[in-house]
Amino acid sequence: MNIQFLTDPHGRLPWASPALPGSTHDLTAARAHGIIDALTQRAIACYADKAYQGAGGAVGTPFKRREHRKPGRRKKLFNRHHAQVRAVGEQGAAALKRWHILRRARCSPSRITAIVQAILTLHHHIN
Repeated sequence: MNIQFLTDPHGRLPWASPALPGSTHDLTAARAHGIIDALTQRAIACYADKAYQGAGGAVGTPFKRREHRKPGRRKKLFNRHHAQVRAVGEQGAAALKRWHILRRARCSPSRITAIVQAILTLHHHIN
């Protein structure tokens, strides 16, 4: 399953998208849910992984390594800072993955969407 999610600067999960089939590319899913446009319109900076390369707008991605070339000093420094900021966001992914049902779910995306929404409700109630 492909579930897009947003975290706040403290690693908490305020939102998760409806589930899409696992074959859906991350950038396609983000565009389908309107995440990139919404972030750009509200001028909210977002740090994403390399799968979102070319998203544009307010979505920042690390520099990719070019074939047979090492990244320069400036790009390495940028990627290091980017990874440090994203590490906090990855706590949100870990919060979802802690729920065993999501690790082995093999059912329809609509059923997973309902499960994720229930998990988010419990997550907000606990925290």
